[in-house]
Amino acid sequence: MQVAVLAHDSFPDRAKTAVGLLRYGDHEVRAVLDRATAGQQVADHLPDVQDAPIVASMDEVPEVDALVIGVAPIGGGFEEFWRPDVRTALERGCHVLSGLHYFLADDDEFVELADEHGGKLVDVRKPPENLTVADGTAGGVDATVVTTVGTDCSTGKMTTAYELRDAARERGLDAVVVPTGQTGVVIEGWGIVIDRVVSDYAAGAVERLVETPVGMDLVVVEGQGSLTHPAYSGVTTSILHGSAPDALVMCHEAGRERVHGYESFAVPPPADYAGLYERMAAPVSGASVVAGALNTRGMDDDGAGDAVAAYSEAIDAPAADPVRQGIPDDLLDAIL
Repeated sequence: MQVAVLAHDSFPDRAKTAVGLLRYGDHEVRAVLDRATAGQQVADHLPDVQDAPIVASMDEVPEVDALVIGVAPIGGGFEEFWRPDVRTALERGCHVLSGLHYFLADDDEFVELADEHGGKLVDVRKPPENLTVADGTAGGVDATVVTTVGTDCSTGKMTTAYELRDAARERGLDAVVVPTGQTGVVIEGWGIVIDRVVSDYAAGAVERLVETPVGMDLVVVEGQGSLTHPAYSGVTTSILHGSAPDALVMCHEAGRERVHGYESFAVPPPADYAGLYERMAAPVSGASVVAGALNTRGMDDDGAGDAVAAYSEAIDAPAADPVRQGIPDDLLDAIL
């Protein structure tokens, strides 16, 4: 599918969905919409992803099948200055995919335009209606199950999940990512966005996802939030318990000491955080933090190498920056 991705005033640092699609999606991204960097190329900002022109509006986008909302703001609201681009996409007969808490299918103008021009409004955050509480059965999955967990939001849990999958596939293993967030669901075309699920059913939704792939050697569950996050810890706990993992990979951003967006709250030291995850997992699965992933963006290679080494020592497990260094053999071995 050929798509355009809306990321106004956010690309690339605050456009997680856009970057995820560019790096891991099978979609052909024909343009990124970002007023702040219009006239540039994706490659000017992100190496090693598919390249595309950056344009100011949907009017400049070549023929595409869909427009994807590539921004996931805190709270998941719809910004009104996006409306003209969504309107233009629908008038061109495009589908519009959104991972917001604001459902486009509840917007009367968008519904009318979609009906008139033949496009579809796809709200990937809308959960299925037949969810149930967890049965506690995910631990019986034959595959090795690893869950990526984090010290905060946006520390690289989704990126690490995909890099682990790709490293396992390079070894000849059957590996799959279980998507639990809007970006992963857009990339994979299946999954459940856990932060939209009724709390009683959240662990059950994760359990269902883990039990869906068959014949896998490795199932990598995409984590969300963090265990001590003042807003999102409930989602994190539901994924941790619902997935009943065999192992945990803890993701952290080098130098981050305060919770992003909640700077009055400190991020506990990585060694303490690993212990928190293990104690929380113990009654359900007994999983340990067997590896670490460190986001070293903004650092030079020497500084990044030193930071990764220090992080590895702090959590007493192999670690790497998956984007900068890939997944080394000892890290994948620790999981398997």
